[in-house]
Formats: sequence, structure tokens, C-alpha cells
Amino acid sequence: MDATGPALHREFMRLALAEAALAPTTGDVPVGAIVVDASGRVIASRHNERELTGDPTAHAEVLALRDAAAAHGEWRLTGCTLVVTLEPCVMCAGAILAARVPTVVFGAWDEKAGASGSLYDVLRDRRLNHRVEVYAGVDADAAATLLLDFFGDDEHRPVAR
Repeated sequence: MDATGPALHREFMRLALAEAALAPTTGDVPVGAIVVDASGRVIASRHNERELTGDPTAHAEVLALRDAAAAHGEWRLTGCTLVVTLEPCVMCAGAILAARVPTVVFGAWDEKAGASGSLYDVLRDRRLNHRVEVYAGVDADAAATLLLDFFGDDEHRPVAR
């Protein structure tokens, strides 16, 4: 099974959305991330935990990458796909590059902090030693709605392009 095929992106995004829905129970912003290996098996599933842990780096993507590396048995996550409900920020984009993740699928765009095509495009920057294939806007409305419901206003609503 090819875990990078667009036909599976929505299926995996549903899992990431379910993970994101867990974050508000601890006051965290509802962002969820999963890592899928080359065979299509989910090897990590996490949501934001900054409020829960007090760790400023506890974004869903970073936590999922850490768990995936442990499950995968090495830091290089070649052959894996990261699926996340919100466009990764600069920190998360750096972690994705460091882990050598070849494919990222995300839901809502983040016009204020996005680093995967909106504000910056770190993941596809040709000056860097690794570039990522990015599939953007998968179930963007559902991901944006989670965030809008959490923040309660349009000021923080990500863009569903």
C-alpha cells in the first residue's frame, strides 16, 4: 500500500482530526498529527500538548515525529508521511526536514505562522538539503472549524483555500 497516495489523504486526515479534537480537554489548540509508514500503518498519533506539559515545543507534529522515530527505530523517517490538521509552523517544518520526512499532508492553511506554502515555504526551499512533497488543503474546512470553535472568533480562523 502506498501511504503517500492522494486517495488515502482524506482517510488519514480523519484520524488526525480525531486526534486534534482531544487537545481542547487540556486547553490546548486543536491540532492533531499522525505519521504513517510506507505500508500505510499509523505509527504515531499526537495532538498539541503545550498547555498540558508547559513545553513550548509540544506541537502535535514534533510529538508525533518523536514517537514515530521511536516506533520506526531510527530518526530518519524516510518512507513516512506526516498528516497534520494545520499547516506546520517554522519550528515544525524544521523538525520535518531534520527527520527526512518525504511527504506532508495538511488541512487548514495558517496565514499567520505557516511555513509550508503560505507565509513561508520552508519544506520546499531548494536551498536546503531536503525537500518535501506537500499536499495542502485536505479537509481544510473541517480543520478550520475545529480551530474556529476553539477560539470562538474569525480572527484566529485559518484559511480554507
